[in-house]
Amino acid sequence: MTAYITTPIYYVNAMPHLGHAYTTIVADTYARFKRLCGDEVRFQTGTDEHGEKIVQAAEKEGVSPGEYVDRISAAFRDTWPGLSIEPDNTIRTTDPDHIRVVQTLLQQVYDQDDIYFSEYSGHYCQGCERFLTEKELVDGKCPDHQTVPKEISEQNYFFRMSKYQDWLIEHIQSNPEYITPERYRNEVLSFLSEPLEDLCISRPTSRLTWGIPLPFDGNFVTYVWFDALINYVSGLGWPDGDEYKKFWPVAEHVIAKDILKPHAIFWPTMLKAMGLPAYQRLHVHGYWNVDETKMSKSIGNVVRPGELVEAYGVDTVRYFLLREMSFGLDSSFSTEAIVARQNSDLANDLGNLFSRSLTMVAKYAGGVVPPPEKDGLTDQDLEVIAAVEAMFERYRQAMENFSFHQGLQAVWEVIGLLNRYIVTNAPWELARDEANTARLNTVLYFLVEGLRVLALVLRPVMPVASDKMAQALGLQNEMASATLETAGRWGVLEPGTTVDKGPQLFPRLDKKKKKQPQQQKKQAKKKSKQEAASVDMEGMITFEEFGKVELRVAEIVAAEKIKKADKLLKLSLKAPEDRTVVAGIAKFYSPEELVGKKVLIVANLKPAKLMGVTSQGMVLAAKEKDADGNERLVLSTVDGDIAPGSRVA
Repeated sequence: MTAYITTPIYYVNAMPHLGHAYTTIVADTYARFKRLCGDEVRFQTGTDEHGEKIVQAAEKEGVSPGEYVDRISAAFRDTWPGLSIEPDNTIRTTDPDHIRVVQTLLQQVYDQDDIYFSEYSGHYCQGCERFLTEKELVDGKCPDHQTVPKEISEQNYFFRMSKYQDWLIEHIQSNPEYITPERYRNEVLSFLSEPLEDLCISRPTSRLTWGIPLPFDGNFVTYVWFDALINYVSGLGWPDGDEYKKFWPVAEHVIAKDILKPHAIFWPTMLKAMGLPAYQRLHVHGYWNVDETKMSKSIGNVVRPGELVEAYGVDTVRYFLLREMSFGLDSSFSTEAIVARQNSDLANDLGNLFSRSLTMVAKYAGGVVPPPEKDGLTDQDLEVIAAVEAMFERYRQAMENFSFHQGLQAVWEVIGLLNRYIVTNAPWELARDEANTARLNTVLYFLVEGLRVLALVLRPVMPVASDKMAQALGLQNEMASATLETAGRWGVLEPGTTVDKGPQLFPRLDKKKKKQPQQQKKQAKKKSKQEAASVDMEGMITFEEFGKVELRVAEIVAAEKIKKADKLLKLSLKAPEDRTVVAGIAKFYSPEELVGKKVLIVANLKPAKLMGVTSQGMVLAAKEKDADGNERLVLSTVDGDIAPGSRVA
């Protein structure tokens, strides 16, 4: 099997930010996952280096466009190693081979009369570098840049995009997974329900020279999108390259939703006109906001990837971005959220499991993995085996479908089970009596085999931590070549393997002492001044203080009683990510009647352990006493159908 995954080629009018990092981490994770499946993989990223905005940015810095793009393109390339991103190819649209392919395809499409010369008057958005239709304008402005487009009349070359509208509609309708998630497929079909205009694919050299000259008219350069999109085939050596023949039939693109139209409409119709097969899948993700506010240079909240890695470490950054965002929806970054993920998920759950397990193997088995009992496995043992096998299936399906948060949720359920397995079996007590040696050996084997499984499935997401785990388990060589086919099952670990205690995977972070990324200091300083200037009234709180509380809708998908805790229930919630909350409502609600209810939760409380269960939030309820003095408690629910995770305003 083969796989070809691409990011957009990033426009070099600005330095890399959180959005670029997320898109590229997604593509890198998917590439690593496909390799874990045993596939031959090609992963490509790159930079888009032509157009008016490049000229403007270069002029602002007093350098030539060539000097400017060399510097910013290098900044993108230098960013990826720090994020453990390993592309097979990094293309630039200023590469001679790319320019040659663009001009060859332009000439081909022109020769078949799919490009024509005409005069056009329209709304030109300089930020988008294209003409906008009346339908795209919102209150007369470009919705992305909030500017009024210029009215421009000029002669240009046009691609007969409208010629391929019916074909594109039929192709999308016949291939439900062509554009994912489904909401973006529906958005494209809605746009295509109106007549499609032809695409202006040139700019006169009288106003722009920084671009690829049209091969049939040197008085014009190529429109930046017609140039940029072709990178996906030029980077494979079209038309005769072996990599083009091998990988283009399985091409998958990852993009953010702001460039949906060029990828879902321009590019497929261009491919059809060029006589090339359509790409296989287009994966569209949402935006990253910062503290619920859209990233913007003007308010100083742009998040830089390098500073994130310096503050939190590469594995924490990769894990947080993939776990926090439900692919396709918008998500919010905050220092509080990433610290909470590191302390709860990584330090408490995974880190403690890793450290405790290997410490006990060192203490009770001399650092050598003991053999498990062949017969007489307990219900807890069988539960672990069944959970791991189920996890592999859920993990594979979720990662294949770009539901990374769900794949990680499945992994973390196994981590939680193994932590409970330690408490239930209490190896420290088994070690007190030699009669329990066989049982102790089984428990220790199950823990180390569980760590092997975790190191395997976490490899695409957290490659550095996975390598550390594999090295501590004495499996570095085996893990390097392992696949889900060869190692994705229970019982692969050989008894007798020597293990080390290994390093601390994820130290806990003190949120108060943690250094903020530099780009957030300006915003935090401004916020603190606003808070200091606000007027407190006795018994009241300010809007700024209330704004720190994140209330969300959550759906209860499961509920169970907690042993030895008469008042507590363990609730499994979807909000929209999966989380566990411990609630003191057992006197008033049975577990059965809670499933399916949509309740309100405080979503940004610091995780806390209650009766051995990590609680990730608080359920809201109203309390009163009746006329007889009996206490009554009623959960806060929502009226009407609303998606889990919706923010309470």
